[in-house]
Amino acid sequence: MRKHELPLREKSIVFVGFMGVGKTTIGKQVAKNLYRDFIDIDELIEKEFNMPTTKIFETFGEKTFREREQSIIIGLSKQPLHVISVGGGAFLNEEIRKACLANCLVFYLDLSWDSWKERISLIIDSRPVLQNKSLDQIEELFHSRQSAYSLHNSKVKTDNLNAEEVAEYITDSLKLAWDMYEPR
Repeated sequence: MRKHELPLREKSIVFVGFMGVGKTTIGKQVAKNLYRDFIDIDELIEKEFNMPTTKIFETFGEKTFREREQSIIIGLSKQPLHVISVGGGAFLNEEIRKACLANCLVFYLDLSWDSWKERISLIIDSRPVLQNKSLDQIEELFHSRQSAYSLHNSKVKTDNLNAEEVAEYITDSLKLAWDMYEPR
């Protein structure tokens, strides 16, 4: 083990997956279960710019948003004991992926296209990447991002499960892994 590497129990936990799969909802519950701070990267950036993500994209452009996103995520990935939800597009960035995989425990929340599209009406207005796209274009985007999400430490299929069930499963899995690999 490198001398600066955090013990498994202290590594931050990062949730990745397509927008609207439940990263924030599940992340908040896992953070509560593990007595950790929860950080939603999009919310952090929105507070910094004092405007919603859609307005940041309109006003400053996606490039500015993505640069800030990268800086924040890479910095937080090196800190212990957080639960972090990253935006659906963040994990497409190779530097973000490398930092998260090197320093954190990365959970991919895997929701099928059929289950995800049932949620579209709930999220479309708040997601700038979905604006002015047809359902076919959104489906293409959904599938094109799967290869980036496939790089993770653990995949959790979330179809037919509610957020509490997924959070409980992840919490129990983490505690079991910690006890197996780093007994007290």
